[in-house]
Amino acid sequence: MARGSLLSLILLVVVASTDRLHSRRAPAAFCQPPSKAVDHVDPLIGNGGYSPNGSGGMIPSTAPPFAMTRWVAQTRLNRDSITLYNYSDTTIHGFQGTHEPAIWMGESGSAIVVPGAGTVRSKFEDRGMNFAHANETSSASYYTVVLDAIEGGTIRTEQSATSRVGHMRFTFEDTQTPYVLLEATRAQVSAFLNPKVLTYPNGTITIDPAAREVSGSNPDRHNFVVDPSHNKTIWSAFFVARFDQDFASYGTVQNGTITEDAKVGGGQAAVGARANLDKEIPDGTSLERTAYNTRKQWAEKLDRIQIEGASEAQLETIYTEVFHTLQYPSEQDKDGKYYSGYDNQVHSGNSYTSYSDTFHAEWAWLMLLTPERIPGMVQSMLQDYKEGGWLPMWKNIVETNVMIGTHSDSLVAEAVFKGFRDFDLDTAWEAVHKDATVPPNNDVTTSYYDRQLNVGYEVRAGLSSVYATKGWVATDIHSEAASRTFDYAYDDYAVSVLSTALNKTDDAEFFRARALSAPWTIFNNDTGFMQARPSNGSWGAVTAGWAEGDKWAYTFDVVHDVPTLIEKRGGNQSFVNFLDEHFNGGHNDHTNEPPHHIPYLYSLAGAASKSQERIREIATDNYNNSINGLQRSLWRAVIHLSNEDCGQMSAWLIFSSLGFYPVNPVSAEYVVGTPFFDKITIDLSAAKHPLVVTASDAPKNPYVHSVTVNDIDIASGGHINFKMSSTPQSWGSGTLAQNTTRY
Repeated sequence: MARGSLLSLILLVVVASTDRLHSRRAPAAFCQPPSKAVDHVDPLIGNGGYSPNGSGGMIPSTAPPFAMTRWVAQTRLNRDSITLYNYSDTTIHGFQGTHEPAIWMGESGSAIVVPGAGTVRSKFEDRGMNFAHANETSSASYYTVVLDAIEGGTIRTEQSATSRVGHMRFTFEDTQTPYVLLEATRAQVSAFLNPKVLTYPNGTITIDPAAREVSGSNPDRHNFVVDPSHNKTIWSAFFVARFDQDFASYGTVQNGTITEDAKVGGGQAAVGARANLDKEIPDGTSLERTAYNTRKQWAEKLDRIQIEGASEAQLETIYTEVFHTLQYPSEQDKDGKYYSGYDNQVHSGNSYTSYSDTFHAEWAWLMLLTPERIPGMVQSMLQDYKEGGWLPMWKNIVETNVMIGTHSDSLVAEAVFKGFRDFDLDTAWEAVHKDATVPPNNDVTTSYYDRQLNVGYEVRAGLSSVYATKGWVATDIHSEAASRTFDYAYDDYAVSVLSTALNKTDDAEFFRARALSAPWTIFNNDTGFMQARPSNGSWGAVTAGWAEGDKWAYTFDVVHDVPTLIEKRGGNQSFVNFLDEHFNGGHNDHTNEPPHHIPYLYSLAGAASKSQERIREIATDNYNNSINGLQRSLWRAVIHLSNEDCGQMSAWLIFSSLGFYPVNPVSAEYVVGTPFFDKITIDLSAAKHPLVVTASDAPKNPYVHSVTVNDIDIASGGHINFKMSSTPQSWGSGTLAQNTTRY
């Protein structure tokens, strides 16, 4: 077919029923096994807002924890900055198995299933069907909605999913000839934020009426243009869709493709996709059974957490945030086999993707709740290193050069420091050491601005040009140079921690020294702020050189050397005043990750009560259990004005609710804040004892009078007991050690 055309497949099936959904609560058959925790999950939270990235950038997806593919109703054509479902929309155009990890990373290899009736409509703009939220139910393991068919009647759609297979049931009532269309591929946006720059991947379709199957491939990958120039992959995703009824008729049509009452198996090879389907949802499996199995997986995780003293709204918020954190990183392998986009080969091992921003607090949270996943996730990063030459930064099948810093260094170091060793330590050291010592190609001539095309791996751009000799990344050579300086310094600190854990004393001293000196090379003593510098050592513009922040956010971003920051800002009281100026001046932007630790810095300057006030304010102003979240009462404010960022936004709230936060993640220390509830108990799968945090009357009393911690590390369980007060207390006005608790 001509370039730019897409294939569509038509299957005609007739199903009749008089049942119709009238409630947002799932039917009883889909609420098994019983779990109050899972009942409190609302996947619609964090999706509202009319702007493209709305109030969180989350989607009401159906899938188990860490799923390879998540299934969701399609109300928009997703791309960078656009989610495929938005609560403000009024039409649904299909149901999509998505691999888009976050709102700022494009789609790859999706499968789209579209039920319809009467005239076949394959184009997105023609096939949208009206729906009402009153006829929509979304849960962690089951989604259903009633669609108004364009030519009359209704189509009730139900779906559940395993990690790699979607399971759907369509019920047609009072409709003309029903059909199901499966779209193998589509036009893809090739330029960031410019929907007019399109390319047309060529998908494939095979129809097997005897087997009631449709299979095919989809090379759609929106971020392919930002791959490092020497690593252009020939990747495709493969799918198999199987029906429970014979095909009355079938065919193809341009700009689309089809399937019905279908299980659509996703995978990285056609044989693998069919194997996924056969193993995860064998023939004869009911939709109810699939939903049961998926809900059981969520219950196993969420039921580990018991909360006392929380309102229903707060329970919905917290359990939904835990639900968010357990979507990242996502699986890429099946039965120990995975496809690598770096060399276009199938390898043995575990494989994951979506690590970006997890180093702040998401990684520490996963180590507590799902430690069994950590070794495989680290090994996956090491496999990326062996196949692609570098640890992943922001991988989407292959590296994309989106975002800055080599924060996989922090993930690996924190894992090793906390006792995880079930992966190749020699390769771990080799990979992290390379990040810290080997610059990218053309380091002195390439800016590496965000999503720059036709360049090599970005890694630590500026490492050789200025950073390794003068201590800063030069703003006249590299974009986002000031932010890079801080990221590299923190990552150097992580390398020093790993070096210490592996008994590499000389390396530990070298990288620690560089980590502790680099940030202060761009501290302007005259202004008291961090400031970008060009290679000649002068001062750049105060607005230059930042990534997702400004001079306010990044002046506080020395998480591995807070005592020096306090000293340079004039000591404790002066630093507290500086923090007051930051918050009172409206400079704290919680919608991105760089300032997430800032409210906890009061505690490290002897003003713990102010930390406690700010933490409660941020929770009030940024998290809720609503869809659009436009109210400003407790737990009803705007949730995630930016986006989830692979679980980090949610991890902040979870740790803050517990009463402590990993300001310097790789240090394995937590700074004490203010617990939100009377009691939280977490059953730790790798510990003999649960972790119990008690704080009687905490919902009404934000201030900490005292805290006692037993001698057991947090990861081993134990009891943390807070005594709370309604008025500011002097506790926490002493040393750094008084306000931290060891992992």
